[in-house]
Amino acid sequence: MRCWKQLEFGTTTEEGINRQAMMDKQSAEEWLSLAQSLIPVALAKAKSVKNFQGRWKTISSKIDQIPTCLSDLSSHPCFSKNRLCSEQLQSVAKTLNEVIELAELCLTDKYEGKLHMQSDLDSLLGKLDLNLRDCSVLIKTGVLGEATLPLSISSSSETTKKTSLKELLARLQIGHLESKHKALESLLQVVLEDEKMLMPLIGRANIAALVQLLTANSTRIREKAVDLICLLAESGHCDEWLVSEGVLPPLVRLAESGSFVTREKAAISLQKLSMAPETAREIAGHGGILPLIDLCRTGDSVSQAAAAAALKNISAVPDLRQFLAEEGTVKVSIDLLNHGILLGSREHMAECLQNLTAANETICKAVVTEGGVTSLLAYLDGPLPQEPAVAALRNLVPYVSSETWVAVNLVPRLAHVLKSGSPGAQQAASSALCRFAASPESKRHVGESGCVSLLVKLLESKSNGCREAAAQAIAGLVTEDRSRREVRKDDKSVPNLVMLLDPNPGNTAKKYATAGLLGLSGSEKSRKVMISYGAIGYLKKLSEMEVSGAKKLLEKLERGRLRSLFQR
Repeated sequence: MRCWKQLEFGTTTEEGINRQAMMDKQSAEEWLSLAQSLIPVALAKAKSVKNFQGRWKTISSKIDQIPTCLSDLSSHPCFSKNRLCSEQLQSVAKTLNEVIELAELCLTDKYEGKLHMQSDLDSLLGKLDLNLRDCSVLIKTGVLGEATLPLSISSSSETTKKTSLKELLARLQIGHLESKHKALESLLQVVLEDEKMLMPLIGRANIAALVQLLTANSTRIREKAVDLICLLAESGHCDEWLVSEGVLPPLVRLAESGSFVTREKAAISLQKLSMAPETAREIAGHGGILPLIDLCRTGDSVSQAAAAAALKNISAVPDLRQFLAEEGTVKVSIDLLNHGILLGSREHMAECLQNLTAANETICKAVVTEGGVTSLLAYLDGPLPQEPAVAALRNLVPYVSSETWVAVNLVPRLAHVLKSGSPGAQQAASSALCRFAASPESKRHVGESGCVSLLVKLLESKSNGCREAAAQAIAGLVTEDRSRREVRKDDKSVPNLVMLLDPNPGNTAKKYATAGLLGLSGSEKSRKVMISYGAIGYLKKLSEMEVSGAKKLLEKLERGRLRSLFQR
């Protein structure tokens, strides 16, 4: 039997380095032979110890399991081809040698106190458990086959890289923490250099091992693990595996109380994963809201933006909105809308407020009370009006008096959006005007503001939503005399509304176009324009479809046409 003392790990001395180099040259067969020879010695020593009998009995039972593991491992076709086997057998041999050394200390009573020995024995038990588990992983999960290519495959740069990557991924599942840390460092480097090389090779077992490292005792290992998980989450390659393997609870904890690096990466990971509604629910269920809010308040620019985006994603789930509000999301959203470090943070919070105020009276009132109206209006004054802020204001219109809206110049600001905003922002602005114009006074205010011509122009928009919202706003305005006159002044108002009588199912603006034309039909000139642009043909089809107001408008136009014929 080769003496283990001749192969023991060295330290940082030259002798130790030489010993390690000699150990690395040992083949898997040599390590197997050494481990097998150490088993009976270690078992005999363990059984002969009289002190700490409970612990030594457990140690003996674990040593009894090692021969079966070694037999299964050595019978694997890839046994001699993979250095993972050599390393695993080296670890087993080292642990068995430690059993012998501790047993001899216990037999001679030369140890440093009972508590110290108890700690050493507990550590030994942990190493035996790890050895048995790692052997099982190597055998049962296919790691050996994945990490070793057949000898017949020709060696190429890409093939060699893939082989190395598979081995690195396997190392996430086996070995001690330092080995896993080195594997993490190498994998991170690979992903940063060529993400496409690694992603197809990752399996569910690798993900499970990576998730477990998020709770490692070592800060640097947690940082590397969350860094790699962040890259995986950003790639969208394995979101379902990450969630199903339990990544959310440790990510929430790291976002809450991790180091500066881990909080940032955890927030980015939660941002990406929260895009799926069911995952958003799980994040909330695991207590993720408060850590994200805290990052919005105290984080740096990157972590603040990521946390804001995650809250925005969660707010998109209707049944979570009240919970978000109760946790303090309204106030932090308004604060960030005012003082967010990055423009992206403010955009996310505007969308969060849009989601929170959708069909929720309690939250709408809370936003108004917290000063959200002023913040949204200030955000709206930017050069490119964003849809979320306009939509949030639209949601708040019923909860603020029209006098207040007039005082804060809501309508002129909406006119700016109608003129310069994106189609989505223009649609939201049209809807906001429609909600604001609920009384004769507010309708007149809109009519005198210059918005009418902008709404009429939107009737020609390529966006069906814009056309519908603009038609709805005009239909509301024409019920008041002064604003109706403003609509009539625009020569394009009637022709554009007639074009929206198209009965095509995809045209959702037809009922509002009908209502708008009905409001304008008191003018003979307007009726003639309607007839000349083919309104009667459209209205006949809409009457058959029972569109509200279509039959009444059709009758008015047909009477007018008959009257015109008799006059001739």
